[in-house]
Amino acid sequence: MQLFSQSFQDQTTIPERFAFGRPDREAHVALADNTNPHLRWEGVPAGTQSFVVLCVDPDVPTEHDDVNQEGREVSAQLARTKFYHWVLIDIPASTHEIPEGAYSDRVTPRGKAGPLAPGGTRQGLNDFTSFFAHDHDMRGDYFGYDGPCPPWNDALVHRYYFTVYALDVAELPLSGKFTGAEVEEAMQGHILAQASLHGTYTLNPDLLKRTT
Repeated sequence: MQLFSQSFQDQTTIPERFAFGRPDREAHVALADNTNPHLRWEGVPAGTQSFVVLCVDPDVPTEHDDVNQEGREVSAQLARTKFYHWVLIDIPASTHEIPEGAYSDRVTPRGKAGPLAPGGTRQGLNDFTSFFAHDHDMRGDYFGYDGPCPPWNDALVHRYYFTVYALDVAELPLSGKFTGAEVEEAMQGHILAQASLHGTYTLNPDLLKRTT
């Protein structure tokens, strides 16, 4: 199976319009367009009954003392962990493409509604749910896609992996609110094939100078 995107090329910088946050000279970060990228997949195996799409950033710092703090830097050597940006399940077997902006076209403070989504699909909670849990203006349930917004002082350029999974079941046995980790567990033993592509993104002005 192969995964393609008209929104960005594999292993290149993700354009700003697909991000949650964009660079800002005064505030460091401002809200971006937060549009979900276009995805298309080919080479689907026989017996496929549904698809799952996940977007995961594996480069999120495990310690937050220096995150977005003036005069500090998040070391590139710091241990990193996963952050789920998109959890989309029960995509019909007849669907092989997701249009740009079909699931997100703006930042929604306090999160988007879910889990029910267009075309009979369901969306899980992304990790902005926990990230904003103590923010009075932003806390809520963040279903579906919310794009890149790495720490503006992170010395590491973050990677964002978009992966489509072909499954031998029409629906995953999940109900109510569910997370990316729960989806990964529920998929075990049901994955017929998978394909990935990834882009990179940074808000660190020093790193931006090197990549532009």
